[in-house]
Amino acid sequence: IGAGMICLEGTGAISHVSLRHRPEVAHEPQVFAALHVKGAKTARVLEGPVPMWKAFGSQGEPGNGLGDRTYGLPRFAEASFQARFPFATVSLADPAMPLAVKLTGWSPFTPGAADDSSLPVAGVEYRFVNRSKRTVEAVFSFHAVNFMKVGDGARIGTTARGFVLEQPALPDKPEAEGAFAAFTDDAAAVVDAAWFRGGWFDAFTMVWNRVAAGEVVSQPPHAEGAPGNGGSLYVPFTLEAGAERSIRLLFAWYVPRSAMRVGVPDPAPPTGDCAAKDCGCGQAAAGPASYAPWYAGRFGSIDAVATHWRAHYDRLRAASAVFRDCFFDTTLPAEAVASVAANLAILKSPTCLRQTDGRFWGWEGCCGGGGCCHGTCTHVWNYAQALPHLFPDLERTLRETEFLVSQDERGHQTFRASLPIGPVDHGFHAAADGQLGGLMKLHREWRIGGDTDWLRKLWPAARQSLDYCIATWDPDRAGTLVEPHHNTYD
Repeated sequence: IGAGMICLEGTGAISHVSLRHRPEVAHEPQVFAALHVKGAKTARVLEGPVPMWKAFGSQGEPGNGLGDRTYGLPRFAEASFQARFPFATVSLADPAMPLAVKLTGWSPFTPGAADDSSLPVAGVEYRFVNRSKRTVEAVFSFHAVNFMKVGDGARIGTTARGFVLEQPALPDKPEAEGAFAAFTDDAAAVVDAAWFRGGWFDAFTMVWNRVAAGEVVSQPPHAEGAPGNGGSLYVPFTLEAGAERSIRLLFAWYVPRSAMRVGVPDPAPPTGDCAAKDCGCGQAAAGPASYAPWYAGRFGSIDAVATHWRAHYDRLRAASAVFRDCFFDTTLPAEAVASVAANLAILKSPTCLRQTDGRFWGWEGCCGGGGCCHGTCTHVWNYAQALPHLFPDLERTLRETEFLVSQDERGHQTFRASLPIGPVDHGFHAAADGQLGGLMKLHREWRIGGDTDWLRKLWPAARQSLDYCIATWDPDRAGTLVEPHHNTYD
C-alpha cells in the first residue's frame, strides 16, 4: 500500500512496473524468468504465449519484439490463470517440455497490519514437476535489464544470491535515486552482475544465448564505477521422474524520494526588507518538501528492505494466506467475489500513496503515466469501503486530514488534500457530498475503532464543519440542502 506496483499478468509476464511513485502503465521492461532443460529443443521463457494485442502493438508502441521487449523469445504453449487476491497462480504446460510449471505471485496484504501491507516487496514462487519417466537436468534463471536507470552512474550491484539494479541520485535530480533487488534463498544460486556491454539489443542477445545453451554464469559486477546493463541469477537443479522442486524469487525496491508536490499553495511573497534581499528569515521558503514514501522513513536502504523481506517472508506469507482463505471461503457468487477482489487490488496500485509519517493519500485513479485528480477527493473517496474496514488506522488518517488540515476556521473544507499533506487553498467551493460524507464517516470510524479519545480530538472541528454546511447550503435551517452545492454523481 503506497509502495508502488508490479503486475503479474495472466500469461506470467511482469509488467506495469511502477516503482517511482507514479503509474507507469506501459512500462514492461526486459524482465523475465526462463527454464533450460538439457536435451530439450529449446529453452523457454516462463510465460504463456504473448497476446496478439501486445505482439502487434499497445499503448501506441509497435510490438516488434525489439528494443526493450522480449516478445520474440520462445514461451510455453499453454497458460492458465487463477486469481486469489493477494495471490495469483499461472500454470504453464508445453508438449515439448518434460516439466510442468506453476508460478505464484504475491505481496503482503494482511488487514489490520498496515505496515506489513505497505512493504516495497513481492514474491514469485516457481514449482516444477517432472511429468516424464526420466531424470531431468535443468537450469532456472531470472534476468532484468537495469530499468531503474534514469541517468549517469547507473550500475549493477549484488546481494546474497541475487543482484541489485541501482541508480544513484543525480546532482540536479535527487529523486532519481532508486534500487531494485532480485534474489533467492536457494543455496545453488549463482549471479551474473556483468552483462555484455554492447549497443541496442546486444546484451539481451548474449543473455539469451547463455540461457539457450544451459550455461550457469557467475560474474561479479564490472569494475568500480563502470555501468552495467542488467543482472541475472541462475539455479541449476536435477529432478527425478515424478519429482517436484520449488524455487522462490524475492523482489524488493527502494526509491526514497520523489519530485511530486501537488495542491500545495505557493508561499506568500516576501514583504518589506525580505522583498529586497535574502534576509534568511525563511519567509520566502519554497514550502513543504516533495512526497516521500512511508517505507523511506522505516528503512534506510535497499539492503535494509531486502534483509527484512528475507527474515519475515514466511510470516508475511502465512498471514496473507489466512486472509485469502477466509475471503474466498464464501457462498457468494463467484462474480461478486471476483469483483470485490479486483477492487482490493487498487489499494496495491499507484492510486494510493502513504507518506513517511504513515498518513494515507490517494488519487481518484490512474492515467497511463500519472495520477488522475489529486487529493483523496472527499466526494469520490466517499464511496470507498475497503480501506475503513480492512485498514481502519489508515482510514482514520483521512478524517484527521479532512478536519484538522484541510478545514479552515470557518469550517470550510477543501475537498482535495495537498501532497505532502499540509496547508491547502480555500478559494474554491466546498464539496457538499464530500464534507457531509466526512461527518458520516467520522461516526463510522468511531464505531469501527471505538476510540472515543480520538473522536473527542476531532469533535470541535466536526461541529464547525456542520455549522458551515448549514449556514452555506441550508440558511433557513429546513433540514435539506437548498442553495447551490458542489457535488458529484459519479
